[in-house]
Amino acid sequence: MQAEAKIQAFFDEATFTVSYLVWDPATRQAAIIDPVLDYDHPSGKASTESADRILHAASEAGLRIVWVLETHAHADHLSAAPHIKQRTGARIAIGEHIRTVQTIFQPIFNLDDVSGDGSEFDRLLSDGETFMLGKLPIHVLHTPGHTPACISYHIGNAVFVGDTLFMPDYGTARADFPGGSAQTLYESIRRLLSLPADTRVFVCHDYKAPGRDVYAWETTVGDSRAHNVHIHDGVSEADFVAMRQKRDKTLAAPNLLLPSVQVNIRAGQLPKAESNGVSYLKIPVHLAGQGSTGD
Repeated sequence: MQAEAKIQAFFDEATFTVSYLVWDPATRQAAIIDPVLDYDHPSGKASTESADRILHAASEAGLRIVWVLETHAHADHLSAAPHIKQRTGARIAIGEHIRTVQTIFQPIFNLDDVSGDGSEFDRLLSDGETFMLGKLPIHVLHTPGHTPACISYHIGNAVFVGDTLFMPDYGTARADFPGGSAQTLYESIRRLLSLPADTRVFVCHDYKAPGRDVYAWETTVGDSRAHNVHIHDGVSEADFVAMRQKRDKTLAAPNLLLPSVQVNIRAGQLPKAESNGVSYLKIPVHLAGQGSTGD
């Protein structure tokens, strides 16, 4: 019987993000899933403290990090993938539909340094593909809806679902970002919930549902099917789509949406430094009552 992956979670309360250190106990090869760069938007200051905590834990455990795995191009935090790659030599992977996300956001930010072909990443993963972490196979599930490029990583009896699914008492991710679809999200979640009931589900965010005093990030397929407040067994696609679309209209944009997207579609790289050695992020400004000046 094949050994299961070892998993250690790291919670970043500033962005409510959970990153994971996952490793093969036989070979000590490891992956970091969805690492966070500490970024303070008002000051423009960034640090690698959160990522360094994961690197320290890996070092203490005698692990060799070979992959940085992104579940999608996040809209609520900047990725620390380049820092981890620089420190460890790990390869950065994401779903192949990042090309679509790059194409969507290139004109929004007028970015002429984004490839559109995903070549900023070391590996683009396709639905149904399997690759290895040591002796552990990682199965790729394309689970779009929140974004077109969302993927989930199925490793043994664990699945890392990114923003596709939340804890049962909190529900599901929004589907109103460019390229998102509530109908597609429903289909993706039902695909995840077709996995065995005892499959461990690890989510990328938690916001503490009303009445819950502690953060949580692990559930199971069975618990989600029975108790997820948005998509438990018996919820129809039509009802889910109606709920999701109504709810999404009430949600504000994430605080770090504009800086995050333009960095994360570059595999976490900041824009090229200008003549003074400083990188600058773009903030599109649209005056009320005036149309866009671009075509």
